[in-house]
Amino acid sequence: MDGDGDFPYQIRDLTTDDLDQYNALLRYAFQVTEQQLMEAGWRDDEIMQSKFPILERADVLGCYDGENLISQVAVYPLQMNIHDEIYPIGYVTSVNTYPEYSGQGLIKVLMHRSLARMREKGQSVALLYPYSIPMYRRFGWEIISNKISYKIKDSQIIPRRKKATDGYVRRVDWNNPDFMNLHTQFALRTHGCLLRNASAWEEYWRWDVDDTTVAVYYSKEGKPLGYMVYLIKQDIMHIKEMIYLNREAQKGIWDYISAHYSMIDEVRGNTYQNELLAFYLEDGNITETIKPYIMGRIVDVEAFFMRYRCDPTEEDVCFRFEVEDRFLDWNSRGFNVFFHDGKATVTDREPKYTVRMTINTLSTLLLGYMTANQLYKLEMIQGSPEAVQILDEVVIHQIPYISDFI
Repeated sequence: MDGDGDFPYQIRDLTTDDLDQYNALLRYAFQVTEQQLMEAGWRDDEIMQSKFPILERADVLGCYDGENLISQVAVYPLQMNIHDEIYPIGYVTSVNTYPEYSGQGLIKVLMHRSLARMREKGQSVALLYPYSIPMYRRFGWEIISNKISYKIKDSQIIPRRKKATDGYVRRVDWNNPDFMNLHTQFALRTHGCLLRNASAWEEYWRWDVDDTTVAVYYSKEGKPLGYMVYLIKQDIMHIKEMIYLNREAQKGIWDYISAHYSMIDEVRGNTYQNELLAFYLEDGNITETIKPYIMGRIVDVEAFFMRYRCDPTEEDVCFRFEVEDRFLDWNSRGFNVFFHDGKATVTDREPKYTVRMTINTLSTLLLGYMTANQLYKLEMIQGSPEAVQILDEVVIHQIPYISDFI
């Protein structure tokens, strides 16, 4: 597929034949050397083989100067739980350009075509981990999730005299079915969580060392209820992920962590939801830092609304959303949306209220990161105070849990 108008480069899909150039651009952009990869335990043949699934399973567009790859964007097809509705989405990654070609709008062209493809495939939502929040905001993206990192001293995890639960923990293999099924169960009940397919699991383990351990918590009846993935290195327990389906599993996993009291000096980890960890611990004087994590954008507003779930306890109401999307023109128009019985429908009904906002604002609102009132106070929503109040009553407010970095 050739560039449009005066665009001097060629754009086409990458295949496994392009693996060497794809890999070279990726490494140059992120300044990852062969030596660093070898020190992490990767052999050269493993490095090459690990990239094949990306080009086989992802939708990768590249920009070429003659035969040379100079810029690229990859999109992983995934599924995401959005307020208990499973949406097909695209996870954008491997966004790179060689510096000598920067400033020519190559990423802008590739991003637009990638989002247009997502729309054709019915992927009405896109996610990415931003290296530049301001740049992606210009393309219609907005912050939709947080990453909370914590540090806990060994003196703050002293074991209880008596176990908090009757269950037990077992260390298992990385491919243990109880472990992988637990994540699926968690994802199906957790807003924002991604359902991990084969590509997502490969990315999950890509840079982990062999000493990384999976521990599953079981009830006394032997039912798996939670897990943690961790690494102990230089007297520090690094928790990569911890999920639990109920309070029993949460207590059981923390008992397991406490059992390492004599082996470690500190616990470090991350969480991706508004979990009151400091309140949960007996000694809550811990260090927690919060930072924006994943950005998202609605790719197709009409398709998104047709699957959107709203608060089923609120009265029926019709809103007109006047949306401005300077990057995807098919979204820049008005949408009459009827909220009824927990569902949304794009309709010809006469709206009772009208609100105006950018696609960035609409995305962070409907995905639950910000409320209409918060956005209104920031002058990011235009409408009457009554309209904003009713809108907040009908949409569901819950910050997405997104832990996967792809």
